[in-house]
Order: sequence, then C-alpha cells, then structure tokens
Amino acid sequence: METLNLLIVDDETAMGKAVERALRSYTVQVPEVDLEVGYAIEYVDTGEKALDVINTRPPDILLLDHKLPGISGLDILNHLSGKPHDLLTVMITAYATLENAIAATRRGAYDFLAKPFTPEELKATVYRTTKHLLLCRQAEKLAGEKRRIRFEFISVLAHELKAPLAAVQQYLDIICGVDPASDAELIQRLAGRSLERIRGMRKLILDLLDVTRLESGQRPRRMEQVDLAAVAVAAVENMSGEAKKRGIAMEIHANGPLWVTADVWEMETVFNNLVSNAVKYNRENGRVDVYASAENGTIAVRVSDTGIGISEQDAARLFKEFARIRNADTDTIAGSGLGLSIVKKIATLYNGDVSLESTPGRGSTFRVTLKETATAF
Repeated sequence: METLNLLIVDDETAMGKAVERALRSYTVQVPEVDLEVGYAIEYVDTGEKALDVINTRPPDILLLDHKLPGISGLDILNHLSGKPHDLLTVMITAYATLENAIAATRRGAYDFLAKPFTPEELKATVYRTTKHLLLCRQAEKLAGEKRRIRFEFISVLAHELKAPLAAVQQYLDIICGVDPASDAELIQRLAGRSLERIRGMRKLILDLLDVTRLESGQRPRRMEQVDLAAVAVAAVENMSGEAKKRGIAMEIHANGPLWVTADVWEMETVFNNLVSNAVKYNRENGRVDVYASAENGTIAVRVSDTGIGISEQDAARLFKEFARIRNADTDTIAGSGLGLSIVKKIATLYNGDVSLESTPGRGSTFRVTLKETATAF
C-alpha cells in the first residue's frame, strides 16, 4: 500500500482534530495506477508551523485553512508558488465566496472545501486530490521514461551508423587518391566494400521502420489466408545465392500447402529473419532445415542450423533490440540486431512466443509458436 503524507492546517483545534480522525484509517483504491493509498497525517494550528513542516518534511497533500492567525492560507500558497514542489493543496474556508475560490486557485490551490463539511465530503475531496496527484506523478514518470528510452535509442542508433559511415568515408578517401587506370582492381574492391556497408545501413533503417510500425500500430494489418509453405519456400529462395556460395544445404519440411489466417507480411518477416540468420551464422558447408506446420489454429515454425551456436548467457538477451553478440565468430557478420526482436514482437501479436535451443559450436534451433487468432493493434 502506498502511503501519502497529508498535512492539516487549521487554527480551530476541534476542526483539525475532527479531520484527522476522519482520515486516520481512510484508504482509497486508485485503479488507474493500480494502487491502494493510505495517509500519514500531521496536524498544525498556525501558518508558521505549516511552513516549517513544508520546508523540512514536505507533504503530498495539504489541507489548508484560508483564515489563520499570522501567516494566512493565501500567504502559504504564495510561498509555495515561488518554489518547485510536488504537492496539491485543498483550501478549507468558512468564507466560500467566488472571489476566495478564484484567489486560491490563482495561487495554485487544486480544490476548495467549504465549511461546514461532512466526513463524506471531506473524503471525496481527498480522493479526488489523491487520484489527480498520482496520475500527474505517473504521467511525469512516463515522460521521463520516454526521454530516457529516446536518448538510449538515439545513442545506439548513432553508434550503429557511425562505424559503417566512417568505413565508407575511408574507402572513398582512398579511391579519390588513386589512379583509376593503374588501380582499377583496388577501386573495385573498395567500392564493393562501400556498397556492402551501405546495404547494411539500409537494412538497419528498414528494420527500424518495421519496429516502429509494429510498436505504433500505424502499419495496417490484413488478415487473410496465407500459404505458410509458400512463404517458407520464398524465404529459402531469398537466401539461396548466399547459401550456395558457402556450400550450405537448405531443406524445407512442410506438408504443403499450409493455409493459415495471418498477415502475409508478418509471416514473411518471421521466416525471412530466421532463415537469413541461419545462413549468416552457419559454418561453411553447413545445413539449414526449415519446418512449418499448422494444426488446430496453432502455427509452428522451426528453423535449425549447424552454425556457430550461442551461449546460454548470450541467448538471454538475444531478442532485445540492437542485441548483437560480439565475438571472434560474429565480428565479420553484418546485421542490425533488430531481426529477432521483430520476430518476438510479431509472435506477441499472435499470442505466441519464440524460443531458442543452442549449443556453441554445434548450431541453433529457433521455434516460433503463433495462434491464428491474432491480437489487434
């Protein structure tokens, strides 16, 4: 249970103590932030004492009498308005005029409670104030989290783009300084490296767009009948050139056609990412096996390879955004670090999941399970 500090300021001792008694065991439920709230209550009878409490142990909610001997309630509001604080004030007064309400509101009061009031009216006011305070704090927390995530995202993106851009610039600087007639082979080799780096950056940008579309819900989804076996065939064909160059055998295991209800782009994205990784992280003359099945509304995809594998420790973070496993085996392999996180997000849309079994040096198997009843954005 969350406990808020509540300060009562009223020169009428009987009134102050009555308010204290009414709220002593009072708790509220605030479902919007999933919290039960109680109150630690303190009572003072002068404005001077109130300022001392506010300055030394600031309350969350202030129940403030308008008319006090010495420093008045409006004086305290003036004091608060000139300083940063995280509390809400409810003015209590026997002079419930429109002018007083306007004056108190202009000085920062959140609400107004006219004397005499019932315990029910008091509790209703405290509940409204509590709810507003917690929602404001939650909004500020979310805004701060958004700023932090945005900063981290831009930092990672800048890091991922900085290295290939620097490489392309270096290659072009070399090309500009050589004789095209005598160094045609060198120019061709450096131009090829530049194109490879640019293709990697383009892949990163496209993957980022996919992530953004999935998370924002801006990409329209079209649920239709999709042949899962045909999608698997297309994914294998896309990587057949690279696989052939490295002597990697690929085989599809599917009793097709396999008609499922799904978004075709999402199914293509799942297969393309898994098959692409299986080839990229494979050994020379290795093997890739692609399995697809659909039964009782459940789609099962499995892609196995005989590649470099991954440790259990690295596997735990593999489905996070920009997760790149850096070691001697992967340093020369290009990738955005976003493909598997995209697969994970798509699986979530289908009330499914992704899992990995891997042995370093022997290979990996990725399993994706989806429900045909997809979750709407």
